[in-house]
Amino acid sequence: MKFLTKEVQIALVAIVGIVVLFFGLSYLKGLSLFSNDNIYYIKFSNVGGLSASSPVYARGLRVGTVKALDFDFEEADEITAQIMLDQRLLLPAGTTATLESDMLGNIKINLIFPEDLNVSKLAQGDTIVGAVNAGIMAQAADLLPSIKQMLPKIDSILVSLNTLASDPALANSLHNVDQITGNLKTSTRELNVLMAQLNHEVPGMMTRANTVLDNTSELTGKLNELDLAATMAKVDATLENVHEMTEALNSKKGTLGLLMNDPGLYDNLNMTMRSADSLLIDLRKHPKRYVHFSVF
Repeated sequence: MKFLTKEVQIALVAIVGIVVLFFGLSYLKGLSLFSNDNIYYIKFSNVGGLSASSPVYARGLRVGTVKALDFDFEEADEITAQIMLDQRLLLPAGTTATLESDMLGNIKINLIFPEDLNVSKLAQGDTIVGAVNAGIMAQAADLLPSIKQMLPKIDSILVSLNTLASDPALANSLHNVDQITGNLKTSTRELNVLMAQLNHEVPGMMTRANTVLDNTSELTGKLNELDLAATMAKVDATLENVHEMTEALNSKKGTLGLLMNDPGLYDNLNMTMRSADSLLIDLRKHPKRYVHFSVF
């Protein structure tokens, strides 16, 4: 009778399949059945959805896995999480653990090391103090009361915005903005035409400006050629002569000075002119007194 009958072969294949499935599931869960990972315990008041095979991180790097969760049914106040850590990781005394969740609801344990790492190390099997950090979702839940208080204000703001949007003045303003934009386009077009004309006329203007500058330079050269010192000397001499003549007129020396400053001479001249006038009048009236005609 053969031992490896068809039934035995089927049974062996089934057993091998079960063993492979078991090890495969353990591998996918992160459990190492034949490893020398260090075992530590963490006590939580609430695990918040933590389960076996959940990851354990330290400073952003995965260093272990949750092996099992034990609930204290007698006291019912704590849950102990058994974790397996890489044997190369030695936890310093004072290490704590927190439960953290992401936006997708995945739970993980995060190990927090103390600031001073030069302390004694925890032995395998020691218990770590745990805490719960709900993360972003808890912060959002804390904000809900504030958001609830803000809702009436937001509603009033929306009502005001609707009122403003339905106001005909806003539509008129927008229409005016369109007109202003059209005017700006027209002004820009005219400005471009003006700039084109200026660009065409600027060379001629620059030529005329250069001509004016050349004439100015020529005039400046001619002025530099003039003997300004001699001219000013002549002007000074002329002014000196005028000054001397003015002083002579103001003094009582000389005929003009006496004539302008001596009242007696003026009176005598005035009397002489009156006498001459009287003489001429008498001569016209009685010419025979002064002229005698005789034939023989």
